[in-house]
Amino acid sequence: MGVLDIEATISKAPQANSDSERDVGEVVEANEITRKYGTTQRGLSGRHVQLMAIAGAIGTGLFVGIGNSLSKAGPLSVLLAYIIYPTLFIWPCNMCVAEMATHLPIRGSIYEFASRYVDPAFGFALGWTYFFASSMLYCAEISAVATVMEYWNLDVNPAVWVALVIVVCVFLNVFAVKWYGESEFIFGCTKLLLIIGLCLLTFITMLGGNPKHDRYGFRYWDHGNAMHEYYTTGVTGNFLGFWSVITYAAFSVAGPDMIALATGEIRNPRRNIPRVARMVFFRSIGFYVMGVLGVGIICSSRDSRLLGAIQDGAAGSAASPWVIGITNLGINGLASLVNVLILLSGWSCGNAYLYSASRTLYSLALDRQAPRLFLKCTKAGNPIYAVMTVSLIGCITFLVASNAAVTVFDWFVSLCTCGFVISYLFMICTWIGWNRGLKAQGISRDSLHWKAPLMPYAAYVGVVMGCLVLLFLGFDVFVPFDVKGFVTSYFGLAFAAFVYILWKVVKRTKPVKPADMDFWSGKEEVDAECSIWEVDGVDKPTTFMGRIWDKMW
Repeated sequence: MGVLDIEATISKAPQANSDSERDVGEVVEANEITRKYGTTQRGLSGRHVQLMAIAGAIGTGLFVGIGNSLSKAGPLSVLLAYIIYPTLFIWPCNMCVAEMATHLPIRGSIYEFASRYVDPAFGFALGWTYFFASSMLYCAEISAVATVMEYWNLDVNPAVWVALVIVVCVFLNVFAVKWYGESEFIFGCTKLLLIIGLCLLTFITMLGGNPKHDRYGFRYWDHGNAMHEYYTTGVTGNFLGFWSVITYAAFSVAGPDMIALATGEIRNPRRNIPRVARMVFFRSIGFYVMGVLGVGIICSSRDSRLLGAIQDGAAGSAASPWVIGITNLGINGLASLVNVLILLSGWSCGNAYLYSASRTLYSLALDRQAPRLFLKCTKAGNPIYAVMTVSLIGCITFLVASNAAVTVFDWFVSLCTCGFVISYLFMICTWIGWNRGLKAQGISRDSLHWKAPLMPYAAYVGVVMGCLVLLFLGFDVFVPFDVKGFVTSYFGLAFAAFVYILWKVVKRTKPVKPADMDFWSGKEEVDAECSIWEVDGVDKPTTFMGRIWDKMW
């Protein structure tokens, strides 16, 4: 059975009378959906998803916004936060999603799994909360591009740059998914090269390789500058400074969402999903840790321009600690180049989350949790109406026409951060439900296609860490009370609770009992499709360079 039949994996296990009746009904429904609406296609290779997951969320946050955290908390707090948050929260989430998706690599996987293993209302809430968060991040990166463009002091309304970004992102997403993958691959490589280049620059200059021949080393970490007091004084102030960076890391560091959303469009999923999950964490954290370490070395966290840059509305690289450090060293000519690369980073991140938000809407429609209109795909396999809907939501970013672009950026950062943390927390809870069901039905995890390490303990650690992040998201908006800050910091919680209760009341759903969890609907069709790639020689590199690249990724 081919690609067009994979929608048969959309199960209605709790309502079916028997497995055979359910499977036959789903195949008939899936074929009807395919005939009427079309379907997405498996056009993404492992390297596409690797770069999407590693670099997809590396936008202006790591290059510009990180300066705000550096000034609040100091370089050591920033470094620790970017190590601890991904290790205790993002890595467990990656493992949870990958284990379930490798067993059943279907379209809309994580939302379908939440409905199967926890509660249909839980799956509905996860899908719509993630859609909200990814749409807000799409808006955030569009506004960030408008902010970066202001660096050149062009006499142009920022709304022009917003319109240009939206048009280009739609163009890249409406073409065949393989072209989206190639464009994001190129964008991703550019961002990773930028990080590597800036880190090499930091290493060389800290040893004296700069116009001033100044061997500054870790000078900016001395004299009590490694950790700053924030919001209050003493040890408590240092502690809160650290948590202020944790909450910003929650915005900056990507989770397993790209892996989950690309499950239905990646070639050879049983091979590539575990490889992506195992390697993407270490590579992405490596880049993030190198980046934040370099920022704390090359730029003083006490620099007056850094302290006032974002709050005073300074734009682009004027707020970037990299450019401040480069300027302080007397290196001329790099500011504009770095700004162009920062611009591409924000553009790429917006492009990636237009993809993720549109695929989320498509998945919700597949599961009858959004209008069926969003199932409509082009011949190239793109959900055209879903893409256009997210693009229309992006038009909210035209607020930059009447507000400072950096202010609009801050609003969207707060809105999307809460939504992403809730979404990742829901994904881990889905795995916990999955594990309960496996035990209840006597299914050994050793029999799965891939078994995630350090489970279930890593999942429990992830739940605790996720709850702590949600608790600290807006700790600094209460005294004095900031209405705008409170709403943008915690709106995601209210939204998730609302959509969960809505579906619970409307559909009168009940939690799925472990003994009744459905692990098999659609697996026969997926197994048949995956067997295409399991034939010797299929989807494996044939050239020497291809084999080298395959080993690297």
